Amino acid sequence: MNNVIVVGCGRVGSRLANMLSDNGNNVCVIDRKVEAFANLGRNFNGSTVQGVGFDEETLVKAGIEDCDVLAAVTQFDNANLMVAEVGSRLFDVPHVIARLYNPDHERAYMQLGLDYVCGTSLVAEDIFSKVVSGHGAHLDTFGDFEVLRFSLSLSCLDRHSIRVADLEREHDVRIIAFERGDGSASSIPSRDSILYNGDLVLACVRHELIPAFSKYIQD
Repeated sequence: MNNVIVVGCGRVGSRLANMLSDNGNNVCVIDRKVEAFANLGRNFNGSTVQGVGFDEETLVKAGIEDCDVLAAVTQFDNANLMVAEVGSRLFDVPHVIARLYNPDHERAYMQLGLDYVCGTSLVAEDIFSKVVSGHGAHLDTFGDFEVLRFSLSLSCLDRHSIRVADLEREHDVRIIAFERGDGSASSIPSRDSILYNGDLVLACVRHELIPAFSKYIQD
């Protein structure tokens, strides 16, 4: 479970906040306009703070001192950049993710070493995958797919192992490689390979299936 702050409560921010909250994370949403919080809906289980997302006092009120992940998803690249800079440099947030609208700004984001998502569709899903798989676990994006590296959790099942073919068939994913949890062996799997709880897994997952598949990703 992560403590997550989402800055921006538009379409992307509200969707991301609900996805993270439904996944068991503690979520606080910041927006300048109090009416924006209506986008969260009645079932949102997190908290909200009205204010400017890069204002230190607002961030402290939102809980940034105990924050694991800060996601800046406003509609303005400069605002997202400022939020990311304040979060990473002043508060040492372990994982900061910024939304990027204009690809012309991508070089600046890269030079600053920021984790970011660029695009106009499936942005919430992209950021969600980064959060649930942990910092550094999101390896790359290929069209409609994400390549993720994570420790396998089978706590959702009434067993401690699962066959690769069963996991792939039930969730429409592709297991690329795996390593035993104790580091004793690694392999490119066959359909009959067995995965165990705690194994390190490299998998290719469709964007839209990440929320459902996240139950297999250890926090």
